[in-house]
Amino acid sequence: MIESSRICIQVQSAYVASQSAPEEERYVFAYTITIRNLGHDPVQLQGRYWLITNGNGRETEVQGEGVVGEHPLIAPGNEFQYTSGAVLETPMGTMQGHYVMTDDNGKTFHVDIPVFRLAIQTHIH
Repeated sequence: MIESSRICIQVQSAYVASQSAPEEERYVFAYTITIRNLGHDPVQLQGRYWLITNGNGRETEVQGEGVVGEHPLIAPGNEFQYTSGAVLETPMGTMQGHYVMTDDNGKTFHVDIPVFRLAIQTHIH
């Protein structure tokens, strides 16, 4: 069995001003996630769960099959990267959750996605 500690999750997020409309309380964020398999056996991503919290504390749960329409099989030593997005009513918030994965024996396990911030970057000159 694969231990979830053998899967490394890295996240980068960015504000997408061109798709946002602050006057309508619409703030669009893109996030890129890299999933690295540090183990010795292949794993397949089956599903995802997200808890999205806006700046006012309102929570939204999202779950579904795969990611971006795929169920990637990640070989040992390899990685899978994808970009997706979230829309908030506030200029900042957070996301966290987990992936549902299977090992090469078909056993299911969860990999936590640590909390990350969605926020408009402020520039200090």
